[in-house]
Amino acid sequence: MAIKEGNLEAPKRAPIDWKTEDYYDKGSLYSEMERVFDACHGCRRCVSLCESFPTLFDLIDESETFEVDGVSQDDYVKVVDECFLCDLCAETKCPYLPPHEWAIDFPHLMLRAKAQKYEAGQSKWRDRLLTSTDSALGALSAPLISKVANKSLSSKPVRKLIDKTIGIHKDSPLPVFGRPKSTQNQTEPNEEKNPEVRSKVAIFASCYDKYTEESLTNDLIKVLEHNNIPTITIKNTNCCGMPKLELGNLKQVEHLKNANVPVLLEVIEAGYEIISTIPSCVLMYKQEIPLMFPDEEDLVTIKKNFYDPFEYLMQQEKKGSIKLDFTNPLGKVSYHAACHQRVQNFGAKTRDFLNLIPDTEVSMIERCSGHDGIYAVKSESYEKSLKIVRPVQRQVNENSPEHIGSDCPMAGRLITHNLKEQNESMHPISMVRYAYGL
Repeated sequence: MAIKEGNLEAPKRAPIDWKTEDYYDKGSLYSEMERVFDACHGCRRCVSLCESFPTLFDLIDESETFEVDGVSQDDYVKVVDECFLCDLCAETKCPYLPPHEWAIDFPHLMLRAKAQKYEAGQSKWRDRLLTSTDSALGALSAPLISKVANKSLSSKPVRKLIDKTIGIHKDSPLPVFGRPKSTQNQTEPNEEKNPEVRSKVAIFASCYDKYTEESLTNDLIKVLEHNNIPTITIKNTNCCGMPKLELGNLKQVEHLKNANVPVLLEVIEAGYEIISTIPSCVLMYKQEIPLMFPDEEDLVTIKKNFYDPFEYLMQQEKKGSIKLDFTNPLGKVSYHAACHQRVQNFGAKTRDFLNLIPDTEVSMIERCSGHDGIYAVKSESYEKSLKIVRPVQRQVNENSPEHIGSDCPMAGRLITHNLKEQNESMHPISMVRYAYGL
């Protein structure tokens, strides 16, 4: 079969063979990286995405041969360290994903490199700490500790010391720690409100919602209950595993998966559909974990019943099950579409739902915020994150919005960081609650 430029068939992500011996073979990895880098060099469609591609192309263009063979393999890690695992290159740009015969999957190749780096003990202690969300963030959010932590982290001398000793940049925006009441206990659904409603929702509370100041779960509960949708929050869930995936600690992803799956199956078997407010959590169970464990039927069941909040709300709206009794217009809204939501391939459902609110004008921004988990807080990459977010901030400033928000609260915090007009970011589900007057 002749090689063709691009592909007309829908792209498919191949299973991640992370339990094979070859997966952790350095020689095999570097050979595959050279092959893929050479293809990327000849294409360069992804240069406007994350810093991985400019880094790669600079290494090639500054080499003696002006080709990949002129780049030292020791420098490959520089490309790996800049990858966000956002999947945008694979899902929106790359013409060579399977079923194309070149079978390129750049993010999952970078994942393989990150996994080798982690298994070799080359990951920094700081990164292992920051990605231990249930333990690290859980400890900082404890009632007494959170007050001390928040006060300390607002101190410039303390931030300078943390920057120098740990490597968390002194100016990076950090969340305020504390446990919202909404995520501590399971609420009982009141199905008598509307016995005709067939859909019930179980909320998978993210680590962000469990341990910081933003009570996103509570806002989602209010919106769902306003629409007579029986709702519970799921007890005893662990982190979805995305932070550990980005670190390359795949064994811990498996551990978290094993802990969560029985809990999630239980609520699905009880007739609930699962929603999480954070796109990364949804993506883990819609794509990454099923690809890591392609033979587990339980994950197929969870995948089919796991939704982004606005994907779910728009499905219900099409059924005529959503109230449109909004009392507060939003005016101009600068809405940033999170990368981990965009690659789920269900369309711009957040924008579509916000457009249902009268006297609301949504300007959607489809560009990386530069946050990427812990990337924006690390001392060595903070300045790069500011460079990446600058075009997003420019669009916000040009719009002069009444509301600014992103599906990813961390992205929203970075977007509003150092803005011309210091507006706070608001998650879109919080905007909806406000629009309902709840």
